[in-house]
Amino acid sequence: MDTQSIKQRFGIIGNSPLLNRAIDTASQVAPTDMSVLITGESGSGKEVFSQIIHQLSARKHGAFIAVNCGAIPEGTIDSELFGHEKGSFTGAHEARKGYFEVANGGTIFLDEVAELPLGTQARLLRILESGEYLRVGSSKVQKTDVRIIAATNVDVYDSVKKGKFREDLYYRLNTVPLRIPPLRERKDDIYLLFRKFVSDFSNKYRTPGIQLENDAVQMLSNYSWPGNVRQLKNIAEQVCVLEKDRNVTAQSLLNYIPNEQNNNLPMAVNTSSKEDFSERDILYKVLFDMKKDMVELKKLVAEIIQNGGGNMAHVIADNPQFINQLYQEVDSNNHSAEPTLTIKHPSQSNPNDYNFAHDAEEVEESLSLVDKESDLIKKALKKHKGKRKFAAQELGISERTLYRKIKELNL
Repeated sequence: MDTQSIKQRFGIIGNSPLLNRAIDTASQVAPTDMSVLITGESGSGKEVFSQIIHQLSARKHGAFIAVNCGAIPEGTIDSELFGHEKGSFTGAHEARKGYFEVANGGTIFLDEVAELPLGTQARLLRILESGEYLRVGSSKVQKTDVRIIAATNVDVYDSVKKGKFREDLYYRLNTVPLRIPPLRERKDDIYLLFRKFVSDFSNKYRTPGIQLENDAVQMLSNYSWPGNVRQLKNIAEQVCVLEKDRNVTAQSLLNYIPNEQNNNLPMAVNTSSKEDFSERDILYKVLFDMKKDMVELKKLVAEIIQNGGGNMAHVIADNPQFINQLYQEVDSNNHSAEPTLTIKHPSQSNPNDYNFAHDAEEVEESLSLVDKESDLIKKALKKHKGKRKFAAQELGISERTLYRKIKELNL
Protein backbone atom coordinates (compact mmCIF):
# COMPACT_ATOMS: atom_id res chain seq x y z
CA MET A 1 0.00 0.00 0.00
CA ASP A 2 1.44 3.38 -1.02
CA THR A 3 1.81 6.41 1.25
CA GLN A 4 -1.23 8.27 -0.09
CA SER A 5 -3.49 5.24 0.40
CA ILE A 6 -2.29 4.86 3.99
CA LYS A 7 -3.03 8.54 4.66
CA GLN A 8 -6.57 8.18 3.34
CA ARG A 9 -7.23 4.97 5.27
CA PHE A 10 -6.00 6.25 8.62
CA GLY A 11 -7.02 9.90 8.27
CA ILE A 12 -3.50 11.32 8.19
CA ILE A 13 -3.24 14.85 6.77
CA GLY A 14 -0.04 16.46 5.56
CA ASN A 15 2.69 16.29 2.96
CA SER A 16 5.75 16.90 5.11
CA PRO A 17 8.80 14.85 4.03
CA LEU A 18 9.38 13.88 7.67
CA LEU A 19 5.80 12.65 7.97
CA ASN A 20 6.00 10.71 4.70
CA ARG A 21 9.24 9.09 5.84
CA ALA A 22 7.62 7.95 9.10
CA ILE A 23 4.68 6.46 7.17
CA ASP A 24 7.03 4.64 4.78
CA THR A 25 8.99 3.19 7.71
CA ALA A 26 5.80 2.00 9.42
CA SER A 27 4.51 0.33 6.22
CA GLN A 28 7.83 -1.40 5.57
CA VAL A 29 8.21 -2.82 9.08
CA ALA A 30 4.53 -3.82 9.44
CA PRO A 31 4.73 -7.23 7.68
CA THR A 32 7.53 -8.35 10.00
CA ASP A 33 7.34 -9.25 13.70
CA MET A 34 10.10 -6.82 14.67
CA SER A 35 9.67 -4.70 17.78
CA VAL A 36 9.20 -1.00 17.09
CA LEU A 37 9.95 1.96 19.38
CA ILE A 38 7.93 5.01 18.37
CA THR A 39 9.28 8.32 19.69
CA GLY A 40 7.57 11.68 19.48
CA GLU A 41 6.20 14.50 21.55
CA SER A 42 2.87 14.24 23.32
CA GLY A 43 -0.02 14.75 20.93
CA SER A 44 1.97 14.03 17.77
CA GLY A 45 0.00 10.88 16.87
CA LYS A 46 2.09 7.94 18.06
CA GLU A 47 -0.93 5.66 18.58
CA VAL A 48 -2.06 6.21 14.98
CA PHE A 49 1.25 4.81 13.76
CA SER A 50 0.91 1.80 16.05
CA GLN A 51 -2.46 1.15 14.39
CA ILE A 52 -0.85 1.43 10.94
CA ILE A 53 1.75 -1.19 11.86
CA HIS A 54 -0.87 -3.55 13.31
CA GLN A 55 -3.41 -3.19 10.50
CA LEU A 56 -0.81 -3.72 7.77
CA SER A 57 0.63 -6.81 9.48
CA ALA A 58 -0.34 -10.48 9.39
CA ARG A 59 -1.73 -9.98 12.92
CA LYS A 60 -4.45 -7.56 11.79
CA HIS A 61 -7.18 -10.10 12.65
CA GLY A 62 -5.77 -10.58 16.15
CA ALA A 63 -6.35 -8.38 19.16
CA PHE A 64 -4.84 -4.91 19.44
CA ILE A 65 -4.49 -3.65 23.01
CA ALA A 66 -3.18 -0.17 23.83
CA VAL A 67 -1.77 0.20 27.35
CA ASN A 68 -0.80 3.53 28.91
CA CYS A 69 2.02 2.43 31.21
CA GLY A 70 2.11 5.77 33.00
CA ALA A 71 -1.56 5.56 34.00
CA ILE A 72 -1.38 2.21 35.82
CA PRO A 73 -0.16 2.23 39.46
CA GLU A 74 3.18 0.52 40.05
CA GLY A 75 1.62 -2.00 42.43
CA THR A 76 -0.84 -3.31 39.84
CA ILE A 77 1.05 -2.99 36.55
CA ASP A 78 2.37 -6.59 36.69
CA SER A 79 -1.11 -7.93 37.34
CA GLU A 80 -2.55 -5.90 34.44
CA LEU A 81 0.10 -7.03 31.96
CA PHE A 82 0.74 -10.62 33.02
CA GLY A 83 -2.35 -11.58 35.03
CA HIS A 84 -2.53 -13.07 38.53
CA GLU A 85 -3.69 -16.14 40.42
CA LYS A 86 -6.47 -16.22 42.99
CA GLY A 87 -5.24 -15.12 46.40
CA SER A 88 -1.88 -13.90 45.09
CA PHE A 89 -2.43 -10.53 46.85
CA THR A 90 -5.07 -8.72 48.85
CA GLY A 91 -8.17 -8.28 46.72
CA ALA A 92 -7.28 -11.05 44.24
CA HIS A 93 -10.55 -12.93 44.74
CA GLU A 94 -10.22 -14.82 41.48
CA ALA A 95 -7.65 -15.54 38.78
CA ARG A 96 -7.33 -12.97 36.04
CA LYS A 97 -5.81 -13.02 32.56
CA GLY A 98 -3.30 -10.30 31.72
CA TYR A 99 -3.04 -8.30 28.51
CA PHE A 100 -0.30 -10.54 27.14
CA GLU A 101 -2.56 -13.56 27.49
CA VAL A 102 -5.60 -11.82 26.01
CA ALA A 103 -3.61 -10.41 23.06
CA ASN A 104 -1.99 -13.74 22.16
CA GLY A 105 -1.56 -13.73 18.39
CA GLY A 106 -2.08 -9.96 18.21
CA THR A 107 -0.32 -6.73 19.11
CA ILE A 108 0.22 -4.82 22.33
CA PHE A 109 0.96 -1.10 22.18
CA LEU A 110 2.85 0.05 25.28
CA ASP A 111 2.49 3.82 25.42
CA GLU A 112 4.83 5.76 27.75
CA VAL A 113 6.98 2.64 28.12
CA ALA A 114 9.68 4.61 29.95
CA GLU A 115 7.33 4.78 32.97
CA LEU A 116 7.51 1.01 33.57
CA PRO A 117 9.09 -0.05 36.92
CA LEU A 118 12.41 -1.86 36.68
CA GLY A 119 10.88 -5.15 37.86
CA THR A 120 8.25 -5.02 35.13
CA GLN A 121 10.95 -4.18 32.60
CA ALA A 122 12.72 -7.46 33.45
CA ARG A 123 9.48 -9.40 32.88
CA LEU A 124 8.91 -7.61 29.58
CA LEU A 125 12.45 -8.42 28.44
CA ARG A 126 11.80 -12.13 29.05
CA ILE A 127 8.70 -12.01 26.85
CA LEU A 128 10.63 -10.29 24.08
CA GLU A 129 13.40 -12.89 24.21
CA SER A 130 11.47 -16.11 24.76
CA GLY A 131 7.75 -15.35 24.77
CA GLU A 132 7.53 -16.67 28.35
CA TYR A 133 6.12 -15.04 31.48
CA LEU A 134 4.66 -15.87 34.88
CA ARG A 135 1.37 -14.76 36.31
CA VAL A 136 1.62 -12.91 39.61
CA GLY A 137 1.52 -15.53 42.35
CA SER A 138 2.16 -18.46 39.99
CA SER A 139 5.18 -20.61 39.23
CA LYS A 140 3.75 -22.03 36.00
CA VAL A 141 5.43 -20.67 32.87
CA GLN A 142 3.00 -19.22 30.34
CA LYS A 143 3.70 -18.76 26.63
CA THR A 144 2.46 -15.95 24.40
CA ASP A 145 2.93 -14.83 20.82
CA VAL A 146 2.51 -11.07 20.91
CA ARG A 147 4.11 -8.31 18.90
CA ILE A 148 5.18 -5.37 21.03
CA ILE A 149 5.08 -1.79 19.80
CA ALA A 150 6.34 0.71 22.36
CA ALA A 151 6.12 4.49 22.40
CA THR A 152 7.51 7.29 24.52
CA ASN A 153 7.71 11.07 24.54
CA VAL A 154 10.98 11.18 26.52
CA ASP A 155 14.59 10.36 25.69
CA VAL A 156 14.74 6.70 26.72
CA TYR A 157 18.51 6.51 26.34
CA ASP A 158 18.83 9.36 28.84
CA SER A 159 16.75 7.23 31.24
CA VAL A 160 19.14 4.35 30.56
CA LYS A 161 22.12 6.48 31.57
CA LYS A 162 20.29 7.50 34.76
CA GLY A 163 19.58 3.87 35.64
CA LYS A 164 15.81 4.25 35.29
CA PHE A 165 15.49 2.03 32.21
CA ARG A 166 17.22 -1.25 31.40
CA GLU A 167 19.78 -0.93 28.62
CA ASP A 168 19.15 -4.44 27.30
CA LEU A 169 15.40 -3.76 27.10
CA TYR A 170 16.04 -0.46 25.32
CA TYR A 171 18.01 -2.13 22.54
CA ARG A 172 15.49 -4.98 22.34
CA LEU A 173 12.57 -2.59 21.90
CA ASN A 174 14.48 -0.24 19.63
CA THR A 175 14.94 -2.84 16.88
CA VAL A 176 13.27 -0.37 14.51
CA PRO A 177 13.18 3.26 15.70
CA LEU A 178 10.29 5.34 14.35
CA ARG A 179 10.26 9.10 15.02
CA ILE A 180 7.06 11.10 14.61
CA PRO A 181 7.88 14.75 13.77
CA PRO A 182 6.35 17.44 15.98
CA LEU A 183 3.89 19.86 14.41
CA ARG A 184 6.39 22.75 14.42
CA GLU A 185 8.53 20.74 11.97
CA ARG A 186 5.52 20.39 9.65
CA LYS A 187 4.61 24.05 9.20
CA ASP A 188 3.06 23.54 5.77
CA ASP A 189 0.70 20.93 7.25
CA ILE A 190 -0.67 23.13 10.04
CA TYR A 191 -3.20 25.04 7.95
CA LEU A 192 -4.32 21.84 6.18
CA LEU A 193 -4.99 20.17 9.55
CA PHE A 194 -6.77 23.22 10.95
CA ARG A 195 -9.02 23.48 7.90
CA LYS A 196 -9.93 19.78 8.19
CA PHE A 197 -10.67 20.09 11.91
CA VAL A 198 -12.89 23.18 11.59
CA SER A 199 -14.79 21.50 8.75
CA ASP A 200 -15.45 18.41 10.89
CA PHE A 201 -16.52 20.45 13.92
CA SER A 202 -18.72 22.75 11.84
CA ASN A 203 -20.59 19.69 10.59
CA LYS A 204 -20.73 18.18 14.05
CA TYR A 205 -22.08 21.29 15.80
CA ARG A 206 -23.96 22.62 12.74
CA THR A 207 -22.22 25.98 12.83
CA PRO A 208 -21.25 28.23 9.89
CA GLY A 209 -17.89 27.60 8.27
CA ILE A 210 -14.68 29.30 9.36
CA GLN A 211 -12.46 31.36 7.09
CA LEU A 212 -8.93 32.37 8.18
CA GLU A 213 -7.41 35.67 7.14
CA ASN A 214 -3.82 35.65 5.90
CA ASP A 215 -2.44 37.01 9.17
CA ALA A 216 -4.26 34.25 11.05
CA VAL A 217 -2.76 31.58 8.79
CA GLN A 218 0.67 33.09 9.39
CA MET A 219 0.09 33.03 13.14
CA LEU A 220 -0.82 29.34 13.04
CA SER A 221 2.40 28.59 11.16
CA ASN A 222 4.62 30.62 13.49
CA TYR A 223 3.25 29.19 16.74
CA SER A 224 5.36 26.43 18.34
CA TRP A 225 2.43 24.06 19.16
CA PRO A 226 3.82 22.35 22.26
CA GLY A 227 0.69 20.15 22.34
CA ASN A 228 1.08 19.27 18.65
CA VAL A 229 -1.91 17.93 16.67
CA ARG A 230 -3.99 17.40 19.82
CA GLN A 231 -3.63 21.07 20.78
CA LEU A 232 -4.41 22.26 17.23
CA LYS A 233 -7.56 20.15 17.18
CA ASN A 234 -8.72 21.55 20.52
CA ILE A 235 -8.21 25.14 19.36
CA ALA A 236 -10.05 24.44 16.09
CA GLU A 237 -13.00 23.13 18.13
CA GLN A 238 -13.00 26.21 20.37
CA VAL A 239 -12.96 28.56 17.39
CA CYS A 240 -15.87 26.72 15.74
CA VAL A 241 -18.03 26.90 18.85
CA LEU A 242 -17.09 30.23 20.43
CA GLU A 243 -16.04 32.59 17.64
CA LYS A 244 -18.87 34.90 16.52
CA ASP A 245 -17.03 36.39 13.56
CA ARG A 246 -16.57 33.54 11.10
CA ASN A 247 -13.76 35.43 9.31
CA VAL A 248 -11.03 34.83 11.86
CA THR A 249 -8.08 37.22 12.09
CA ALA A 250 -4.80 36.91 13.97
CA GLN A 251 -6.19 39.19 16.67
CA SER A 252 -9.13 36.82 17.12
CA LEU A 253 -6.84 33.80 17.35
CA LEU A 254 -5.00 35.41 20.27
CA ASN A 255 -8.07 34.63 22.37
CA TYR A 256 -7.47 30.90 21.83
CA ILE A 257 -3.72 30.46 21.39
CA PRO A 258 -1.76 30.71 24.68
CA ASN A 259 0.80 33.48 25.00
CA GLU A 260 4.09 32.10 23.66
CA GLN A 261 6.04 33.93 26.39
CA ASN A 262 4.36 31.87 29.09
CA ASN A 263 4.96 28.48 27.51
CA ASN A 264 8.36 27.91 29.03
CA LEU A 265 7.43 28.28 32.66
CA PRO A 266 9.03 25.64 34.88
CA MET A 267 6.85 22.70 35.78
CA ALA A 268 5.73 22.37 39.37
CA VAL A 269 7.57 19.56 41.08
CA ASN A 270 5.72 17.31 43.48
CA THR A 271 7.98 17.00 46.51
CA SER A 272 5.47 15.16 48.66
CA SER A 273 7.16 11.84 47.95
CA LYS A 274 10.66 10.94 49.06
CA GLU A 275 10.59 13.90 51.42
CA ASP A 276 13.60 12.87 53.49
CA PHE A 277 15.83 12.43 50.47
CA SER A 278 14.94 15.89 49.15
CA GLU A 279 15.59 17.56 52.49
CA ARG A 280 18.99 15.95 52.93
CA ASP A 281 19.99 16.64 49.37
CA ILE A 282 19.06 20.33 49.54
CA LEU A 283 20.53 20.78 53.02
CA TYR A 284 23.85 19.24 51.99
CA LYS A 285 24.06 21.44 48.89
CA VAL A 286 23.29 24.65 50.80
CA LEU A 287 25.87 23.90 53.48
CA PHE A 288 28.49 22.84 50.96
CA ASP A 289 27.99 26.02 48.90
CA MET A 290 28.14 28.15 52.05
CA LYS A 291 31.38 26.51 53.13
CA LYS A 292 32.91 26.90 49.69
CA ASP A 293 31.98 30.59 49.44
CA MET A 294 33.39 31.44 52.85
CA VAL A 295 36.67 29.60 52.24
CA GLU A 296 37.09 31.51 48.96
CA LEU A 297 36.29 34.79 50.73
CA LYS A 298 38.90 34.11 53.42
CA LYS A 299 41.54 33.23 50.85
CA LEU A 300 40.73 36.38 48.87
CA VAL A 301 41.01 38.61 51.94
CA ALA A 302 44.27 36.96 52.98
CA GLU A 303 45.71 37.41 49.47
CA ILE A 304 44.73 41.08 49.38
CA ILE A 305 46.36 41.67 52.74
CA GLN A 306 49.55 39.80 51.82
CA ASN A 307 49.86 41.80 48.59
CA GLY A 308 49.33 45.11 50.35
CA GLY A 309 45.73 45.54 49.26
CA GLY A 310 45.68 49.34 49.58
CA ASN A 311 42.17 50.71 49.72
CA MET A 312 40.66 47.24 50.17
CA ALA A 313 42.71 46.79 53.31
CA HIS A 314 41.33 50.09 54.65
CA VAL A 315 37.79 48.99 53.91
CA ILE A 316 38.30 45.72 55.76
CA ALA A 317 40.07 47.45 58.62
CA ASP A 318 37.22 49.91 58.97
CA ASN A 319 34.73 47.07 59.34
CA PRO A 320 36.46 44.56 61.64
CA GLN A 321 33.36 43.79 63.68
CA PHE A 322 31.37 42.77 60.61
CA ILE A 323 34.15 40.61 59.16
CA ASN A 324 34.97 38.88 62.45
CA GLN A 325 31.29 38.33 63.22
CA LEU A 326 30.80 36.79 59.77
CA TYR A 327 33.73 34.43 60.29
CA GLN A 328 32.61 33.47 63.79
CA GLU A 329 29.12 32.68 62.48
CA VAL A 330 30.49 30.38 59.77
CA ASP A 331 32.93 28.76 62.19
CA SER A 332 30.16 28.12 64.71
CA ASN A 333 27.99 26.56 61.97
CA ASN A 334 30.76 24.37 60.59
CA HIS A 335 32.26 23.33 63.95
CA SER A 336 35.68 23.45 62.33
CA ALA A 337 38.88 25.38 62.70
CA GLU A 338 38.86 27.15 59.37
CA PRO A 339 41.46 29.92 58.83
CA THR A 340 40.54 32.78 61.19
CA LEU A 341 41.26 36.39 60.29
CA THR A 342 41.86 38.74 63.22
CA ILE A 343 41.75 42.44 62.39
CA LYS A 344 42.62 45.39 64.62
CA HIS A 345 41.02 48.71 63.93
CA PRO A 346 43.36 51.69 63.32
CA SER A 347 42.12 53.25 66.54
CA GLN A 348 43.62 50.29 68.43
CA SER A 349 47.04 50.47 66.82
CA ASN A 350 49.27 52.49 64.56
CA PRO A 351 47.08 53.66 61.62
CA ASN A 352 49.98 53.06 59.23
CA ASP A 353 50.73 49.62 60.57
CA TYR A 354 47.70 47.30 60.48
CA ASN A 355 48.15 44.08 62.37
CA PHE A 356 46.72 41.18 60.37
CA ALA A 357 47.19 37.75 61.91
CA HIS A 358 46.31 34.75 59.83
CA ASP A 359 46.20 31.28 61.26
CA ALA A 360 46.79 29.04 58.27
CA GLU A 361 46.13 25.80 60.09
CA GLU A 362 43.19 23.94 58.61
CA VAL A 363 41.38 21.02 60.19
CA GLU A 364 39.28 18.70 58.08
CA GLU A 365 35.63 19.64 58.45
CA SER A 366 33.02 17.18 59.61
CA LEU A 367 30.48 16.64 56.85
CA SER A 368 28.04 14.70 59.01
CA LEU A 369 24.50 15.46 57.83
CA VAL A 370 23.20 14.51 61.26
CA ASP A 371 25.29 17.28 62.88
CA LYS A 372 24.16 19.82 60.27
CA GLU A 373 20.50 18.88 60.69
CA SER A 374 20.76 19.03 64.45
CA ASP A 375 22.36 22.49 64.40
CA LEU A 376 19.80 23.93 61.99
CA ILE A 377 16.86 22.51 63.91
CA LYS A 378 18.24 23.87 67.21
CA LYS A 379 18.70 27.34 65.71
CA ALA A 380 15.22 27.34 64.18
CA LEU A 381 13.63 26.30 67.49
CA LYS A 382 15.64 28.91 69.38
CA LYS A 383 14.72 31.63 66.88
CA HIS A 384 11.01 30.87 67.21
CA LYS A 385 11.15 30.26 70.97
CA GLY A 386 10.34 26.57 70.74
CA LYS A 387 7.31 26.97 68.48
CA ARG A 388 7.62 23.97 66.21
CA LYS A 389 5.13 25.14 63.62
CA PHE A 390 7.12 28.25 62.78
CA ALA A 391 10.43 26.40 63.09
CA ALA A 392 9.22 23.88 60.52
CA GLN A 393 8.22 26.69 58.16
CA GLU A 394 11.64 28.28 58.59
CA LEU A 395 13.34 24.97 57.75
CA GLY A 396 11.08 24.34 54.76
CA ILE A 397 9.78 20.99 56.05
CA SER A 398 6.49 19.73 57.45
CA GLU A 399 5.71 19.70 61.17
CA ARG A 400 5.46 15.93 61.07
CA THR A 401 8.97 15.68 59.67
CA LEU A 402 10.25 18.14 62.28
CA TYR A 403 8.72 16.09 65.12
CA ARG A 404 10.36 12.97 63.74
CA LYS A 405 13.73 14.68 63.38
CA ILE A 406 13.56 15.96 66.98
CA LYS A 407 12.85 12.44 68.20
CA GLU A 408 15.55 10.85 66.06
CA LEU A 409 18.21 13.38 67.09
CA ASN A 410 17.16 13.39 70.80
CA LEU A 411 16.76 17.18 70.78
